[in-house]
Amino acid sequence: MDTETTFIAAMVQMRAGLLPEPNLDQGARLIREAAAQGASFVQTPEVSNMMQTNRVALFEHLRSEDDDRSLAGYRDLARELGIHLNVGSLALQATPEKAVNRSFLIGPSGDILARYDKIHMFDIDLGGGESYRESANYQPGETAVITDLPWGRLGMTICYDVRFPALYRALAEAGASFLTVPSAFTKKTGEAHWHTLLRARAIENGCFVFAAAQAGLHENNRETFGHSLIVDPWGTVLAEGGGTEPGIVLATIDPAKVATARKTVPSLQHGRRFSIVDHKAASDHLHLVRGSA
Repeated sequence: MDTETTFIAAMVQMRAGLLPEPNLDQGARLIREAAAQGASFVQTPEVSNMMQTNRVALFEHLRSEDDDRSLAGYRDLARELGIHLNVGSLALQATPEKAVNRSFLIGPSGDILARYDKIHMFDIDLGGGESYRESANYQPGETAVITDLPWGRLGMTICYDVRFPALYRALAEAGASFLTVPSAFTKKTGEAHWHTLLRARAIENGCFVFAAAQAGLHENNRETFGHSLIVDPWGTVLAEGGGTEPGIVLATIDPAKVATARKTVPSLQHGRRFSIVDHKAASDHLHLVRGSA
């Protein structure tokens, strides 16, 4: 790998609907646009194949990895365009009762170079009747994934994972220079936390962060935040999408910035193991010992 060579990365911002076929058409059009502008690494958002919250409809359209037409289409597209394509995630059939939320890195040959199943399930109540139970339909992954790009190592994550910094530290310690966070962030949580969380993951690990996002009001009436981001290892936002419309954002990536950031603030080298002393628990223990005397 030549980690000194710059490259253009593109984030594809989508507004996925209920059915896989039109979503593939939307994604393919934007990927072609990104490649035409020189991108050699392109990422799509989480659940690029369909935004379904209705369980019956979801399972009606789910396919296994081997039978999924969206995955086949994206593999053909990566091969045709000669790019590295990170399909942010696809909803795929895992068992008769559960789906998986799976991210793919596809190489210029069209081969699948890596797969990652989302580890952390988005089970949350936001108030005002807005709640999500991802675990009702999806089974969580159990394995962190790191893989190779021509320009450095890539650590793969998805959306809600971004709230669990230990995952990103583990990927950085394993050699990742780039971190993926394809997402379908809600408008409410995105307005509050999106930029802060992504910049923090970049800064604390000295990594580039690639975060393609779903955007706008979807057919299922879910509203996502958009603002696809590319963040450099110093926390600088290099490119940002809008809040509601599909499109692409691009930035030139200089992998040498990873080494520069980590040399300037070498926190990856300074981490230490530590124990926790709970003084309240210690006081209770002393009280019990004295009381028994």
